[in-house]
Amino acid sequence: MYLSPRTPSVSRPSDPTPISIQYEDGTIRLETREHTTIESPRDTSPDTLESVLPFERNSDLELEYDPRSETYRTPAFRYAAIRRALSAVSSDRGFAAVDGDGDGDVEGNSDTGVDIDDRVLDLPNLSAGLHSAYELRPYQREALESWLETDRWADLDLDLGATTSAVERAPAGVLELPTGSGKTVIALKAIERLGVPTLVVVPTIDLLEQWQRELESEPEFDCTVGRFGGGEQRREPITVSTYDSAYLKADSIGDRFGLVIFDEVHHLGGEGYREIARLLAAPARLGLTATFERPDDAHEIIEDIVGPLVHRVDVDELAGDHLAAYDVKRLEVSLTPAEREEYEAKQNVFSDYLARSNIRMQSGSDYQELVKRSGNDPAAREALLARQRAREIARGSEAKLDALQDILDRHREDRIIVFTASNDLAYDVSERFLIPTITHQTGAAERRALLESFRDGTYTRIATSNVLDEGVDVPDANVAVVLSGSGSEREFTQRLGRILRPKTGDPLGSGGAGGTKDADTGLNSSTDQFADDISAARAGRAILYEVISANTSEENAAQRRS
Repeated sequence: MYLSPRTPSVSRPSDPTPISIQYEDGTIRLETREHTTIESPRDTSPDTLESVLPFERNSDLELEYDPRSETYRTPAFRYAAIRRALSAVSSDRGFAAVDGDGDGDVEGNSDTGVDIDDRVLDLPNLSAGLHSAYELRPYQREALESWLETDRWADLDLDLGATTSAVERAPAGVLELPTGSGKTVIALKAIERLGVPTLVVVPTIDLLEQWQRELESEPEFDCTVGRFGGGEQRREPITVSTYDSAYLKADSIGDRFGLVIFDEVHHLGGEGYREIARLLAAPARLGLTATFERPDDAHEIIEDIVGPLVHRVDVDELAGDHLAAYDVKRLEVSLTPAEREEYEAKQNVFSDYLARSNIRMQSGSDYQELVKRSGNDPAAREALLARQRAREIARGSEAKLDALQDILDRHREDRIIVFTASNDLAYDVSERFLIPTITHQTGAAERRALLESFRDGTYTRIATSNVLDEGVDVPDANVAVVLSGSGSEREFTQRLGRILRPKTGDPLGSGGAGGTKDADTGLNSSTDQFADDISAARAGRAILYEVISANTSEENAAQRRS
């Protein structure tokens, strides 16, 4: 909302302008202390907020006048910026005073400048220091320091009092590191370095429980770990929450944490989830992900509400040293004559409709338009179903299953994860090869039991649809087979990350980082190639097989990603 600038009357340098800021229902409320309310947005009193913080120079603060309370408000996530802007005004006027202990008495009162009565955060005391037992690797230390260097209050002289939980730093940014590189360890060290009440937000119950175990296992994190999710709603100085629970509670707990950590932060780009970050006042913000950029460009929103991408480590920088060295093998297989005939027929139905309707399918909005039309246009519905069937044929062709049979036979001694794009194909793989399968329909208890059996070696291979791509603590595997997927770079990176975790005792430094090797002629002449692959797996290298149907949309997607 734009508020037209007005010319304030001139005040004497000896007149301090007391400004009170406090948290209220997901917003920061600003008002002058001498006047309990701001009379109106057009008031020309020198003690109104706009005379201190001209809106035309601070439009990014999202200040809006609230006629209900007759004060100004801004979303809570703007707290760090508001505090910085007010401190800058104080510095310009040669004075800054702060209510450091929250008792209502502004410290260091003077006859000049701006009195800042900051009552935004209501933080519980941490009874003891926090110290993580982990020792950071060089690349982890570099990532943490890059984040700490973004401190938006670094050059401010903030007198925040002597309370042990005072937030003195406001770093904000996103770290992008591969799966298995120890992002959680970096976050634990961030909690240690700031030493303030912290909220950790994660996408799944599995990750919530994983984080809770990590925090509770830290011998010198002398505080109880709270939890929002999985049937519990218990807040503590350090709390772990699912995105869903945080969405429901953010406005009521937004002033109780000085640091918020968003694990798998790319989820925050969703329409609803982004409100979590907007409603929290925590000035320190850390996002963790293996794949920051989103195809819908929503990562630009994340940059605004969490912070920019401040450090990135590519898989190849760690492969062969801190992570397993790896190879990617692309195997092209052919459709049977019957599959090819049906595939081409369905593709023609789909393509002909696009040509007639002038839909170009170049973005997600084009697909949404097709779905919308299918509700009342029989031809659009026929085209949509034809596309779906063509993709099913390409993703689950008979030759793909034959290729999987060869891979499983030749890697009998290895730990294998088979990825599919659909539950139906995952179940087909399970029935044909008699291996356990995890889909979104698998109950939590059964999923934990299957993963534990995979971890202890009872099972050495497992099939899954999309549920193990992220947000689940997957045991070590050294071979992945991608039978089908969306074709996105994000999904491919996540699946590759599932086999790149360091393995105790394996000679991970012996091979160097791997690249991509295409095997375009299928498996008929690949005996020597498979022998090399098996030897590489024995030597500690991870291998990802991507099996695609030649001359289909899968091949086009793989080429775009390359």
